[in-house]
Amino acid sequence: MINRLLFALAVVLTSATIALAVEPDEMLADPALEARARVVSQQLRCVVCQNQDIDSSNAGIARDMRVLVRERIVAGDSNSEVLDAMVARYGNYVLLRPPFNTQTYALWFAPLALLLLAASIGIFVVRQARQTPVEPDALTAEEENALRAVIDTPPPTEPRQ
Repeated sequence: MINRLLFALAVVLTSATIALAVEPDEMLADPALEARARVVSQQLRCVVCQNQDIDSSNAGIARDMRVLVRERIVAGDSNSEVLDAMVARYGNYVLLRPPFNTQTYALWFAPLALLLLAASIGIFVVRQARQTPVEPDALTAEEENALRAVIDTPPPTEPRQ
């Protein structure tokens, strides 16, 4: 019961902070155009935030980008034309889902390359560990005598009361 209440509270608080990102003075009077603006804004990355769309970002540049999106939509641009204009201005980085082309190969293949590099290093380390047997150093005569003395010494007995 408490978990459900906490979850509901978290959902309400999270959605309230997301809703606060788009300010009332930015919203368009036409609900259909505003809905389109929200859809486009959710596809664009805030250029100063870490992987956050401009629709939910409170950064100043995100606000400017939202206003620009709404201006383009009011001017009659389609959603793809708005996205193209934003890419022309900010580059492919602005898209939360960048296209697969020669300019973004590093973006798409870097995680795979890093995974393969980490796996090959791991395999190399494991093979090296298996090939080099670890032999314990032999005890010196002095160490053997000290060990023998410890082994041969009876455990202390506690006095009975």
